[in-house]
Amino acid sequence: MPNIALLGSTGSIGTQAIEVIQGLPDYTIVSLAAGSNEALLREQIEKLNPQYAALQRPDAAARVRQQVAIPVSHGMEGLVQLATDPQVDLVINAVVGAAGLAPTLAALRAGKRVALANKETLVAGGHLVMAYRDQLIPIDSEHSALWQCLRGHTMDEVASLVLTASGGPFRKYQGELHTVTRAQALRHPNWEMGGKITIDSATLMNKGLEVIEAHWLFGASYDQIEVVVHPQSIVHSLVKMKDGSYLAHLGAADMRLPIQYAITYPHCRPATSIPLDLTTAGPLEFEAPDEQRFPCLPLAYAAGRAGGSVPAVLNAANEVAVEYFLNDRLGFMEIPVIVESVLEGHAPIDSPDLDTILAVDAQARQQARQEAEQRARL
Repeated sequence: MPNIALLGSTGSIGTQAIEVIQGLPDYTIVSLAAGSNEALLREQIEKLNPQYAALQRPDAAARVRQQVAIPVSHGMEGLVQLATDPQVDLVINAVVGAAGLAPTLAALRAGKRVALANKETLVAGGHLVMAYRDQLIPIDSEHSALWQCLRGHTMDEVASLVLTASGGPFRKYQGELHTVTRAQALRHPNWEMGGKITIDSATLMNKGLEVIEAHWLFGASYDQIEVVVHPQSIVHSLVKMKDGSYLAHLGAADMRLPIQYAITYPHCRPATSIPLDLTTAGPLEFEAPDEQRFPCLPLAYAAGRAGGSVPAVLNAANEVAVEYFLNDRLGFMEIPVIVESVLEGHAPIDSPDLDTILAVDAQARQQARQEAEQRARL
């Protein structure tokens, strides 16, 4: 029975992963890690009976430790401990942000298979992570789709990889994006996700991060990776072959599908989710993204092409800017302004190691916070 460590258990991906695993009787969750939602983690511990747990803050971990009968660690040390536990076979990394990089690397170095929903891991440290490519399976719906379409093919046969984007809540928005509110930005048309990734979808930064992720996962050049807006979110991604034909992956807008595929890979098992009905799906539309209205996408392409430490800076600055927007202290269109400013102030470092990436990340966050404070609303 494969044993699973679930990092990020209280988030959107984590809670759906628990649903999936409960439908797979031959899989066992042996450890759970959460960020700050100690109440939900405590409920999950009582329901799932794992052997270990972890929380981000030491005070939260101490409180939960008094209420449950298992060890509860904290911080990055706790994440790494769970990710490298000798009895664990599969680590599901659904941690939000660059905090997912260190436990991913630790798990891979310990010989674990990693189902990765933390795209920042590859954005910030793709050159380190892909040394273990045979142990890595993507959970992102777009990359899972590409992964499945490419089975039996090599990149020598491929003209381009096509990532689909819903376009977010502002695809047809006629007003000024400078004035949109947090509530409007969080109103994603197709997916139910956490706050940070929902805002990234609204700015198209999420798709930019996925471009960098696809570059590392599939060894594609940035000229080989396209983004098209597909508002129905039925075609999760496509592979354009050199003969001009396309291989497409279609499915319901349900993250439980790629989560289950990553867990059971290379096998495909029956799922509990409602399958796509092509007869009622309606027309499928595709259009080019508007890079002038959504400058985060070209910023991500530029950072990916620059390589080295630059994508880590892109990600760190974006995380800070999104945090300020979610706290109603920045305008929506100030997010790319801060990201671009921090990128312009960074001196790129080629092939950074983990410590260098973490230092660059911290420095970029500090600069982004300084700039955000100067612009922040009272």
